[in-house]
Amino acid sequence: MANKPTHIAYAVRNFEKQGEPDSSWSRIGAGFLHKDGKGFDVVLDALPVSGRIVLRVNQPKPKTE
Repeated sequence: MANKPTHIAYAVRNFEKQGEPDSSWSRIGAGFLHKDGKGFDVVLDALPVSGRIVLRVNQPKPKTE
Protein backbone atom coordinates (compact mmCIF):
# COMPACT_ATOMS: atom_id res chain seq x y z
CA MET A 1 0.00 0.00 0.00
CA ALA A 2 1.84 3.04 -1.25
CA ASN A 3 -1.00 5.54 -0.80
CA LYS A 4 -1.23 7.84 2.20
CA PRO A 5 -3.84 6.64 4.70
CA THR A 6 -7.07 8.63 4.61
CA HIS A 7 -7.91 7.71 8.22
CA ILE A 8 -6.02 6.88 11.40
CA ALA A 9 -7.22 4.08 13.70
CA TYR A 10 -7.17 4.63 17.46
CA ALA A 11 -7.98 2.44 20.45
CA VAL A 12 -9.94 4.67 22.84
CA ARG A 13 -10.28 3.94 26.54
CA ASN A 14 -12.69 6.00 28.64
CA PHE A 15 -12.05 6.55 32.36
CA GLU A 16 -12.51 9.07 35.14
CA LYS A 17 -9.71 11.37 36.27
CA GLN A 18 -10.30 13.22 39.52
CA GLY A 19 -14.03 12.55 39.15
CA GLU A 20 -14.21 13.95 35.59
CA PRO A 21 -14.66 11.92 32.39
CA ASP A 22 -11.45 11.53 30.38
CA SER A 23 -10.10 9.29 27.64
CA SER A 24 -6.85 7.86 26.35
CA TRP A 25 -6.27 7.60 22.58
CA SER A 26 -3.59 5.21 21.27
CA ARG A 27 -2.80 5.07 17.56
CA ILE A 28 -3.06 1.44 16.42
CA GLY A 29 -3.28 1.58 12.63
CA ALA A 30 -4.59 3.29 9.51
CA GLY A 31 -7.41 3.21 6.98
CA PHE A 32 -6.94 3.43 3.22
CA LEU A 33 -9.82 4.47 0.94
CA HIS A 34 -10.54 2.10 -1.95
CA LYS A 35 -9.97 3.50 -5.44
CA ASP A 36 -13.71 3.43 -6.14
CA GLY A 37 -14.39 5.39 -2.92
CA LYS A 38 -16.86 2.79 -1.62
CA GLY A 39 -14.84 1.14 1.13
CA PHE A 40 -11.64 0.97 3.18
CA ASP A 41 -8.76 -1.33 3.95
CA VAL A 42 -7.96 -1.09 7.66
CA VAL A 43 -4.44 -2.10 8.66
CA LEU A 44 -3.98 -2.62 12.41
CA ASP A 45 -0.70 -2.89 14.31
CA ALA A 46 -2.52 -3.75 17.56
CA LEU A 47 -5.97 -4.71 18.84
CA PRO A 48 -7.65 -2.90 21.73
CA VAL A 49 -8.56 -4.87 24.83
CA SER A 50 -11.85 -2.95 25.06
CA GLY A 51 -12.73 -3.72 21.44
CA ARG A 52 -13.36 -0.03 20.65
CA ILE A 53 -11.66 1.30 17.53
CA VAL A 54 -12.18 4.87 16.30
CA LEU A 55 -11.31 5.92 12.73
CA ARG A 56 -10.54 9.62 12.28
CA VAL A 57 -9.72 11.56 9.11
CA ASN A 58 -5.95 11.82 8.65
CA GLN A 59 -5.28 15.56 8.87
CA PRO A 60 -1.92 17.24 9.32
CA LYS A 61 -1.32 18.53 12.82
CA PRO A 62 -1.19 22.33 13.07
CA LYS A 63 2.36 23.62 13.39
CA THR A 64 3.17 25.31 16.68
CA GLU A 65 5.63 28.16 16.88
